[in-house]
Amino acid sequence: MKFEKMEIRAFLDELASDSPAPGGGSVAALCASLSAALVSMVANLTIGKEKYKENWSVMEEVAEKSESLRFKFVDLMNEDTESFNTFMAALKMPKATEEEKCLRKKAMGEASKLATEIPLLTLEACVEVAELAYSAAKNGNANTISDAGSAALIAEAAGRAAAYNVKINLPGVTDATFAGDFRMRMTEALHQLKINADKTSEILDGTLQ
Repeated sequence: MKFEKMEIRAFLDELASDSPAPGGGSVAALCASLSAALVSMVANLTIGKEKYKENWSVMEEVAEKSESLRFKFVDLMNEDTESFNTFMAALKMPKATEEEKCLRKKAMGEASKLATEIPLLTLEACVEVAELAYSAAKNGNANTISDAGSAALIAEAAGRAAAYNVKINLPGVTDATFAGDFRMRMTEALHQLKINADKTSEILDGTLQ
């Protein structure tokens, strides 16, 4: 069953069980989807309000992008667990002969690549949400500024959580070119994520006392 089809209590029960999946990667994507939804809420509470008419076009674009990301994160949440299951299937492949060992090693390398790429995509999308949260805090309905700030903080936390999942899976990526590219993308994304989140925090700190 797709996670978005589950009741919240059922998902939490599954998460708390002794099953290793869903785990941190799926939770990071779920939290990121909540962040995107908060951004959408701020936009929707701004659009149509005469007081913010000059910001409508900006917030309409914010809403469009945040909604797209919200659904993307739901897909990533499912894909993260699926990638873990793929890795576990590769791990259980037979290894009695040299040929079987070779096939198993190749399958594990590919599975590790996927298990690393999914949280990396989550992290990179969190960068986008944090940027949208900043725009929402700057241009949105003043009564929802705390929601925009919350969205930025959640996006940053979700992105950092996703990065942990990139780091733990990187050693299993046997393709050095992919591993180097993944690490570079992760480092760049974390840097930009912090910049975006800090910009929003500055607005909140200057507005809320």
